[in-house]
Amino acid sequence: VQLQASGGGLVQAGDSLTLSCVVSGRTYGNYAMGWFRQAPGKEREFVAAINWGGGSRYYADSVKGRFAISRDNAKSTAYLQMNSLKPEDTAVYYCSVRESIVPSRRPDEYDYWGQGTQVTVSS
Repeated sequence: VQLQASGGGLVQAGDSLTLSCVVSGRTYGNYAMGWFRQAPGKEREFVAAINWGGGSRYYADSVKGRFAISRDNAKSTAYLQMNSLKPEDTAVYYCSVRESIVPSRRPDEYDYWGQGTQVTVSS
């Protein structure tokens, strides 16, 4: 299974960005997807997760109300819509696949990872 994340960039505070993550290769049935981020010198942290059907979505408190996760299973793609971006959102953003119908907030419960896309928010 391979994941390809894209859509990062340099934006100003208050701007919006949409990240995409395309999944290719074989997965064993339905799977959950997650977005995590890692800033320099910090541990990887949970951002958002979604189950296969899209009816269950989890968010970190720091992004709730500003970010929205979604997916299009026909395109094997997940999205992270990020609005009202803040400098503290600056990080490398990673998408991930969990071979389970249940999303998780724990990075160690995900099976596959993308290469990451850099998001930089200037003040």
